[in-house]
Formats: sequence, structure tokens, C-alpha cells
Amino acid sequence: MKKIESVDFFYLSMPEVTTEGDGSQDALLVRVAAGGLIGWGECEASPLVSIAAFVCPMSHGACRPVGASVMGQRLESPEDISRIAAQIEMDSMDLLQAPHTWSGVEIALWDLLGKSRGEPIWKLLGYRESFRKLPYASQLFGDTPQQTYQLAVTARKNNYRAVKFGWGPVGRGTLGTDIEHFSAARDGLGKDSLLMVDVGQVFGSDVKAAAARLPALERVAALWLEEPFHTSALDEYASLARTSKSIKLAGGEGVHNYHMATHLIDYGKVGYIQIDCGRIGGIGPAKRAADYAVAKGVTFVNHTFTSHLALSASLQPYAGLREHEICEYPLAPKPLARDLTSNHLERDSDGYLTVPDSPGLGISINSEVARSYLVDVEIRVKGKSLFSSSDHFLT
Repeated sequence: MKKIESVDFFYLSMPEVTTEGDGSQDALLVRVAAGGLIGWGECEASPLVSIAAFVCPMSHGACRPVGASVMGQRLESPEDISRIAAQIEMDSMDLLQAPHTWSGVEIALWDLLGKSRGEPIWKLLGYRESFRKLPYASQLFGDTPQQTYQLAVTARKNNYRAVKFGWGPVGRGTLGTDIEHFSAARDGLGKDSLLMVDVGQVFGSDVKAAAARLPALERVAALWLEEPFHTSALDEYASLARTSKSIKLAGGEGVHNYHMATHLIDYGKVGYIQIDCGRIGGIGPAKRAADYAVAKGVTFVNHTFTSHLALSASLQPYAGLREHEICEYPLAPKPLARDLTSNHLERDSDGYLTVPDSPGLGISINSEVARSYLVDVEIRVKGKSLFSSSDHFLT
């Protein structure tokens, strides 16, 4: 019988972190040991806060640290991972950071279980085969339309058949400037490439402002408009969806449980549901969301903007869905995210990506690189050290 023996967190960071909308500037790497094996995961969240959620003192029965539900637990099957998740939902329901912390641990448990059985995670999820995915180059809008145009040209030259531009100045200036960015992106890509637009919740609850961009997006044949509003602004999503003629809405990276994903589909009327395994609670609930999307005729898409460890995790829940082939692919992550893994998921000559067939996630950590970005952290309460980075060694 395998039991979870240790869970180690490694807070990694670039030397300087800026206000740029780039989530690859730091990382929280998770290592789990059980039965002589190691599994790796990654949280998509504030590293320090997420560590604290694992080790913090109990506030009351429904606000316990995540670690209390994990350490010493049996790990022999996917059902064990689901059982631990259910216990965390009960015992840490008032600890709002718990899903983010648990996500990285859960991914590591799947990686470890896959290694134990000698199978990729997607097979453990019930898929008989995996299908290649079409990566879209995920990058930020340029500061100017001319910069956006050049970024689009470069992506096309690098054989990307799909490109997403996000955040940057869009929605923060005039409608005219936004239209220039949309047109520049299409001009740079040419007419045959897929173009997606992500505005990072910039319109708040202003449906009118978001709707004003739809005609321009229709003219450039954008595939979707992503995250015009907050994840929970379901009425606004639905209102904009009714307004749109051909542009489908995309969203979901902000969901932190399965039910939030179903609400965006049922009430927000999104056409694309984008799930981040590092936020929703891991691979298990992401697979449930993918199954639900299929049943509702909605396209499932991964969300990831960090390392290839996170990228592999994000692909597992829909690896066996042939028709759901688009996948987010970080185009220019920071060196930390790029070099954190020893191997990478590379595109083939057709521009497609193959989901790893190796046991677990099929991704190896470059410990030497990780050590070079390690942040010295200690969490103390009442004179007692609850966490110290010096107690967790990267080997």
C-alpha cells in the first residue's frame, strides 16, 4: 500500500517580477513522494499564499490546512485522488486558497500514479488513445498596432496556424485603437490563420463596451472573444453572447471548481470553456468539465501560460477528444518557465502537438535550473517554523 510520505513546495521566481500580465514570472513547483516514487505538479497561483494554505494553523473544523487532508493518505488509484479532493472540499471549505494549492498537489499525485502504473495520465482517465492538438501561439498584444502586426508576422513565419493576442492596451484606450490592433493582428497573420482575442476581464460588467468591439472582431474573422468579464459575471456573458452574431465567447481560466465551469456553460453561454488544471483543483475536475462540455456541445480548451509541466497537465483531460483540438501554447514564457523542464512538447512539421505517451505527465524537471530560481521562504507562527525552504531539497 502506497501512502503519501511527503509534499514539498518550491517557490521559484524571476529576479524581477513586473506588473506585466505574464504568469510565467514565478512558479510554485510541487513534489510528492509515495512508495519510493516521485510526482511533480505546478500551482497556477501566488506561491507564498499557496504554501501557507498547506501549512497554516487550523481556524476551525471547516478551515483546516490542505496538508491535514493529504499527508499519510493512501494512493493506489484515481479513486484515492478523488477521495482526498472530497475531504479537502469539506475540511478546507472556508480556506479560499485551498483549490489553488490542492491543484498542484493533485497534478503531482496523477504524475506519481501514472509512473507507478507505467501509463500516461490520459489513459488513467479512461481514454484509449490521444489525438494531436493544434497549438495556438498565446502572446500579449503589442504596445502599438504596429508591434501587434510584427508579432503576428513572426508567429506566422514560425509556422503557427493559430494565434491568440491578449491583454496589453486593448480595452484600456479608445475603441478606434482596439480596432487597429485587431486589424493589425489579422493583417500580420494573413487570412488563413485562426485568430483569437483575449481581453482579460477588462470590461468589468460593461456589456455595451464589450459589444462595441464585436463588429470589428467579426470583420477580422476572430474565432472567439475571451474573458470580456469576470468569471462569475454570468448575466453579462449571456447578454453579450445573445448580442454576438458570429463571435463565440470563451472563458473559464478563473474557475476554481467544477461547478463554476458548468455555470459558465449553462448560464454564461460560452462557446469555448477554458480550464486551468493549476486552478480548478487539478486534472480530475478538469476531466469532468471536459466531459460536461462534450455533452453540451461546447468546445473544451486548455489554459496554460507557464511551464511545459503545466502544459502537459493541461492537455491530459481532453487528450482523447478528437474534435476538441485547439490548445493554448505559451509562445514566449520567461526563462524560468521555459528552462524549468528538461524536455518540452514540441510541434511537428504540420504545426501540431502530440500529448506525451510516457508514464505520468511525461515531463522531467531540471533541478539545477529550478535551484537557480529558488526563493528563500520561511513561515513562522508563535515562534514555530511551519515551512522553510531550507527543509526542502531539490535533487
